[in-house]
Amino acid sequence: MAEEKALKFTEENAGEDGEAYAANFSAHRPGISPAEATAVYDNWAKMGLYEQDLCPERYTGPAIAANAVGNFFQQDRDKVLILDTASGTGFVGEELKKLGFERLHALDPSQEMLKIARQKNIYQKDYCCYLDNNRLPIDDDVYDCAVISGGMGGLVCIVMREEYLQHVAEYRDRLEALMKEMEVAGTWKLHSRTIVPKYSFDNNGVVFMFVVN
Repeated sequence: MAEEKALKFTEENAGEDGEAYAANFSAHRPGISPAEATAVYDNWAKMGLYEQDLCPERYTGPAIAANAVGNFFQQDRDKVLILDTASGTGFVGEELKKLGFERLHALDPSQEMLKIARQKNIYQKDYCCYLDNNRLPIDDDVYDCAVISGGMGGLVCIVMREEYLQHVAEYRDRLEALMKEMEVAGTWKLHSRTIVPKYSFDNNGVVFMFVVN
């Protein structure tokens, strides 16, 4: 279904919009491994097309994520330490800085994406690694907020394309169930689950906000 939707969009949107959608889909195609996805992002960054393809007119996710975090932390934003997970070239970090957040760290498995982010001087520190079952080189209870993924004490803001909850095998019938299990176990509490329009191209996004206990 995801492939058919991508094909339909590219056929109906010739030119740069269609090419950008196809490039984005190549990094999220069903069955792609983490290493393969990282290679796609590395090449995308090397070609200098990532920020052009996912410009704010096509991808509003970073602004949505930053605003969600800003709505939660309305005071002393300069003191909040945030881990921007899957930070890429720093889209979310740029939006957070506009809102007065200064203490930002980045985590992303693509070294080429991080190279671009470093040139922007957004983050005080960055980690080039995956967020998986392996221990991160980070102490417990360091961050006040993790954007997109993570589970350190404070706030966890996860922003993603809504259709991935069904199209991505690792998420379908598993991700929200796991979120619920963690809530029942007392790890965190759901603060809000919001559907937002035009998160990416014409696709809806979903914003999960959890307060970590």
